[in-house]
Amino acid sequence: MRTLGNILWLVIVGIWLAAGFVVAGIIMFVFIITIPFGIQAFKLAGFVLWPFGRHVEYGLRVAGPLHIIGNILWIIFGGLWLTAHCLIGGAILCITIIGIPFGIQAFKMIPMTLLPFGARVVQDRDVAPAR
Repeated sequence: MRTLGNILWLVIVGIWLAAGFVVAGIIMFVFIITIPFGIQAFKLAGFVLWPFGRHVEYGLRVAGPLHIIGNILWIIFGGLWLTAHCLIGGAILCITIIGIPFGIQAFKMIPMTLLPFGARVVQDRDVAPAR
């Protein structure tokens, strides 16, 4: 089911979102000072291509001052807009029963779009049922 969801997501939404993040990342790489933000845009592009079966996790280590400054700048210059798009898009997708899994994936992207520095995308663990 996860693979089918990812294929549908990729065809309907994923390619367009990823292309936008890749273009933004390339533009950020042109300006040398914004390379760390370009790296985060590429991380987001990878996540939006294949979101089912993966989630965002923040490390146990304490965020350094550069992560905090990067996240603050990210929020000011685009993070709030990206988060609003994920929130509104997820709510619209959840209106129909078929769109609910896609809406949930849009909601899962909110932490990453708001605070990408210090976040990493990890595979979901399949939990075996208790016997």
